Amino acid sequence: MVVNPSFEDVADFEATDRGFIAALEPGVIKDNNGKVVWNIDAYDFMKGECPSTAHPNLWRQGQLNSKHGLYEICPGIYHVRAYDLSNMTIVEGKEGIIIIDPLVSCECAAAGLALYQEHRGKGKKVTGMIYSHSHGDHYMGAGGVISHDADIPIIAPEGFLEAIMSESILAGPAMRKRGALMYGNALPRCATGQIGTGLGMGSSVGTTSLIPPNLLIQETGEMHEIDGVRIVFQMVPGTEAPAEINFHFPDFKALCIPETATNCMHNIVTLRGAQVRDAKAWSGYLDEAIVMFGRESDVLFGSHNWPTWGRKELTTRLAEQRDMYGYLHDQTVRMMNLGMTGIEIAEKLQLPPAISRAWHCRGFYGSLSHNVKGIYQKYMTWFDGRPENLWKYPPTEEGQRYVECFGGIDGLCDKAETFIAKGDDRFAATLIAHAVASNLNSSETRAKLLLASVYESLGFGAENATWRNFYLTSAQQLRTGTKAGMVAGGRTALGEQLSIDQWFEVISVQVDGEKAAEQSFVIDFDVTDMKEKWRIILSNGVLNRRKLEDENQLEDARENEADFAMVLTRMELLDVIRGNKVDVETKGRSEVLEHLLDLILVQQGSARGPSQL
Repeated sequence: MVVNPSFEDVADFEATDRGFIAALEPGVIKDNNGKVVWNIDAYDFMKGECPSTAHPNLWRQGQLNSKHGLYEICPGIYHVRAYDLSNMTIVEGKEGIIIIDPLVSCECAAAGLALYQEHRGKGKKVTGMIYSHSHGDHYMGAGGVISHDADIPIIAPEGFLEAIMSESILAGPAMRKRGALMYGNALPRCATGQIGTGLGMGSSVGTTSLIPPNLLIQETGEMHEIDGVRIVFQMVPGTEAPAEINFHFPDFKALCIPETATNCMHNIVTLRGAQVRDAKAWSGYLDEAIVMFGRESDVLFGSHNWPTWGRKELTTRLAEQRDMYGYLHDQTVRMMNLGMTGIEIAEKLQLPPAISRAWHCRGFYGSLSHNVKGIYQKYMTWFDGRPENLWKYPPTEEGQRYVECFGGIDGLCDKAETFIAKGDDRFAATLIAHAVASNLNSSETRAKLLLASVYESLGFGAENATWRNFYLTSAQQLRTGTKAGMVAGGRTALGEQLSIDQWFEVISVQVDGEKAAEQSFVIDFDVTDMKEKWRIILSNGVLNRRKLEDENQLEDARENEADFAMVLTRMELLDVIRGNKVDVETKGRSEVLEHLLDLILVQQGSARGPSQL
């Protein structure tokens, strides 16, 4: 039995209005060149009634998420809400303020701080910073509110920089392309376009930064006092991010759970791409938070959505979130062990009525369907156990064979239209996608337009915002040939914060293996300011790296002389990796370095070298 929440429950609307102080007027944030990097006013259309082109539940979530401004969570703690994908929180200390999760863009963080200062006093300096976890919407705007050399505690969970490396750098280009689809970057903000992401309204496109943390949280129960404010931390690694913390303010009786207990179902696996998260651990950490902090908390807030007030109310919400992720995990594994595949489980599994009835457990960002498939993948890999799926054709070749079976593209489209007439858009999309993928006669306009229409119908009916954005952006691409609207990327300050080892790891996954397969060379780097010696070895299409530390390694390097060697500083090495010319001491054949740079595939833009650095 399908159970839905009640629209008569208006508690969330009351919560989003509670504590309102002021909003930016207009709600538009620009960079120094006048370019708009964020425009919350673009969502004013959502104040109206839900149209036929949107799921009513998702429309309601967008109405709530688009409420913006400065809000008091409790005396001394303030939310800057809806001026980016995430919220920025400001905690007042004895001498100044502590900032939690400074948004995606520096411009948005600066605007949020200015709004706070306008209404709470301009003399308050930033005396501390907390990055709750390793996703960009929680740290990249820091440069807008503090300087890179700020002498203040900057707190993050242990493994923070390593997690950024693994999630944002190595697979960054692929994730950004998927992210553009997931967030609907290229879609208009209107009733037939992007109406949010479920977790927030969208992501800003301003200047980003990475100011490294200088105080890493390593243990649950660890307490630090920052500017007279006591903070107790809980480690929650492997949940919504590889490195993440929750924290409690005992002096305020306020609990911050930045992103493991949001006002919607979150992602166990995300459509943009990332490692599958541990739903069982996620559930367990929420239970631990209830035990550690529940009795001592009067308000629960996070870095997305809106707070929950009242001890009973917040513990109930945490318990329902705990049980939601626990149920998804346990029942997926149970049904998996009965022989069902991820797709089959996703079709059959339903959440218990009390959880389905809770608005904060609805699948606006994560979905039951793709989360179940992610849990299955975590244990059983991509393979569903059906041998016909071991060696499938790529989409183009498979599509050509489907077209042949139906006597041509028109025959396939004719059959698809019979399923559309029955209201079975899901199977119609499967059929027509084969025609488009076939690439025959550029897949013909009829197939593309028909598939776009089906995608649009599926998008309009989706309760999940990221599904809607994927469907509608894909429909747009079929009709216009436009790209997905990637957030402007390229080289940022992030590259300068990584280690030399991480730099070499980045370029190792950008080597064109086919071109490099029969080449081999060795390059040495003597990095004087770091007192480090490095050797990279190209062999069989693989770029290996060694830090020359012990005598055996150094002796081997002396016996096997490099083809090319450079003596340089750390930043000069980064310039070399980026393809820039440097005037440094060298020895050997310089053309070897040119060969290396030519082998590195450019991910974005026209510059040679790895764009992520």
